[in-house]
Amino acid sequence: MYRLAGLNNPRQAQAFIDYMASRGINLTMAPEPEGMFAIWLNDAQHLIEVQAELNMFLANPGDSKYLAASWQVAETRTAKIHYRSPNLLAIIKAKAGPFCLSVMVVAIAIYALWLFGLQQPVFNWLHFPFMDGDQWQIWRFFSHALLHFSTVHIVFNCLWWWLLGGQLERHSGSSKLMQVFLISALISGFAQFWLHGPNFGGLSGVVYALMGYFWWMGWLAPERGLTIPKSYVAFMLIWLVLGFAQPLGVNMANMAHLFGLISGCGLALLDAKGRRQSIS
Repeated sequence: MYRLAGLNNPRQAQAFIDYMASRGINLTMAPEPEGMFAIWLNDAQHLIEVQAELNMFLANPGDSKYLAASWQVAETRTAKIHYRSPNLLAIIKAKAGPFCLSVMVVAIAIYALWLFGLQQPVFNWLHFPFMDGDQWQIWRFFSHALLHFSTVHIVFNCLWWWLLGGQLERHSGSSKLMQVFLISALISGFAQFWLHGPNFGGLSGVVYALMGYFWWMGWLAPERGLTIPKSYVAFMLIWLVLGFAQPLGVNMANMAHLFGLISGCGLALLDAKGRRQSIS
């Protein structure tokens, strides 16, 4: 399923759904927070056609052809509008690409092994290299990002990874998200290890890199369409400061967070500068 748009008027949304039904294309509607109603496309092969029709509908929702379509399909559905809740898995897949989803699946699988009592073997296999011979096991420079030590830890990180990583992958492709993941995991891992040792893990360094990338791309190259709400930036920066202050006594990989953020901002700077040079 593919989310097309969110409208605050369910009758208006239903009018468009009826119009597309008259053309043989099935859409569904589902309620969302804050009184919004999302329109979902069931078959992605009609995506381009439906998006073009949706733009025309939003420009003139009162056109008589939409009212006529509602009357035309009225006999094929009950008078009462039924709001169908889309499958959770479909929603997750709609907002993320293959690399984003793969990282989430692997991280969750690793955490499941952790819960089943395999903490030491899992940590031994995935921790950042710190013993003789470890440095030749290249995966360790990145696999620490897939380690999580509590349910709150993995839920928090996977949620932000899905929100930001999914958006970047859908906008710029899997290779760009993979680049941000590898570079930020490497830099944040080195920073955390050099200053605090090898006992750390989690996607948060990569998440901060994604936040920094969106933040600076929105500032340096707003025409690219990569932006992040200011409330997200404020929350993450406050969380970063709280991590260093440790008011609750919770140990966090603060240097991984900080250098993840720096790496993301640096990548945005390089990408924005490179684009300007290619245009000029």
